[in-house]
Amino acid sequence: MALISSFFDGIGGFLFVLLPFLFVLTVVVFIHELGHFLVARWCGVNVRAFSIGFGPEIAGFYDRHGTRWRIAWIPLGGYVKFMDDENAASAGPSARLEEMTPEERAGAFHAKPLWQRAAIVAAGPIANFLLAIVIFALMFSLIGVRSTAPRVDEVVPNSPAAVAGFMPGDVILEIDGEPVESFNDVLRTVSTSPGRELTFKVDRGGAILNLRATPERQEIQDSLGGTIVRGIIGIRRVTTPDSMELRKAGPLEALWLGVRETNFIITSTLSYIGDVIIGRQSADQLGGPIRIAEVSGQVAKIGPEALLNLIAVISVSIGLINLFPIPLLDGGHLLFYAIEALRRKPLSEKTQEIGFRIGLAVVLMLMVFATWNDIPIVRRWIIGNG
Repeated sequence: MALISSFFDGIGGFLFVLLPFLFVLTVVVFIHELGHFLVARWCGVNVRAFSIGFGPEIAGFYDRHGTRWRIAWIPLGGYVKFMDDENAASAGPSARLEEMTPEERAGAFHAKPLWQRAAIVAAGPIANFLLAIVIFALMFSLIGVRSTAPRVDEVVPNSPAAVAGFMPGDVILEIDGEPVESFNDVLRTVSTSPGRELTFKVDRGGAILNLRATPERQEIQDSLGGTIVRGIIGIRRVTTPDSMELRKAGPLEALWLGVRETNFIITSTLSYIGDVIIGRQSADQLGGPIRIAEVSGQVAKIGPEALLNLIAVISVSIGLINLFPIPLLDGGHLLFYAIEALRRKPLSEKTQEIGFRIGLAVVLMLMVFATWNDIPIVRRWIIGNG
C-alpha cells in the first residue's frame, strides 16, 4: 500500500509541475506565433498552418482562410508556416516560387517586399515584449506597486558602502545617472553589477553628494542547485509595515512601469550573458525546458500573481533569445534581410543554406548545454529530494 501511495504521490507531483509548465509555455508560444501570424495576414501572406507544438497533431481545425490551426504532441515551441515555405523555419526562398501563378505569388511570403518580410519576422519577439508589458501593467494597476523609500538605515562596517562614505539616513537619488524610486531599485542595480564601480547621487540632510562604490561579488545557491553571483555594497533598509507602500498605479503610469520592468529584464539578461562570456558569472543559470517546468511548478504553489509574473519574464526571455543573430532564429532572418538591404539583393540560396545549418548546430549545442544544466533537477525529481 505504501508503494502504491508513493506512486500516486509521484504522479500528482509530476502533474503539478507539468500543468503550470504547459500553461506558461503555451501562452508565451501562442502570443509569439500570433505576432507573426497577424502581421503576415496584414501583409497578404497566405498562412498554411499555425501550430502550437511540433510533431503529430493532437487536435486542429481550418479557419475560413484555409489556415490549419493545430496543437501537436511536443509542446516545446510552435510555428507559422506560409504557403511557399519548404519547412517550418521559413529557411530560404522556396524552389516553387518561380513556378507559381501571379495569384499564388501574391500570397507568397518570399515574394513580399523586404520591409514586409522583416516586419513579419520581427512581429513574434515584439509580441512577446508587448505581452510582458501588458501583464506587468495589469499587475501594477490592479494589484499595486510595492515600494520602500531608498533610504539607508544601516551601513555594514568595512563594506564598500562604508569605504565610499555612506551613512545611515542617506537617501539614494540616482545610480549612474538613472533615477531611483525605491530601495528595491537600489538592490536590483547593485546585485546585477558585481565588480563594476557605481556612482550614487545621495541626499544627506539636504546636501547632495556623489559617492562611488564597487559591489563585492557574493556567490549564493539558488533553489535549483545553481550558483548565482550577485553584487553587494553593505547597505540595509529596515522594513516595517509603516515603511512599505502599496499603491495602485493609473493606466498611463502602469503602462510606463510595465515598459520599465520589461526593459530591466532585457538589460539584466544581456548583462548576465556578457558576464558569462567574460567569466564574471557562472553559466549554470542557463536552463532549458526542465528548469522552466521546475520553476513553473514552484511558482504555481505561490499563486496566480507569481505565475503571471513568470509568464511575463519567460515571454521577454523568449522574445530576446529569438532576436539573437543566429540563423534559424528570427534574429538570423533579420540579419539576412539587413545584408540583403545593404547588397540590394538577397544572399544566394547556398549561402543561406549554410547559414541555417550553422544556426541549427548552434541551437542544438545550446539545447544540449541547457539540458546538461538541468540534470541536477531531474536527479532531484528521481530521488524525491526537493
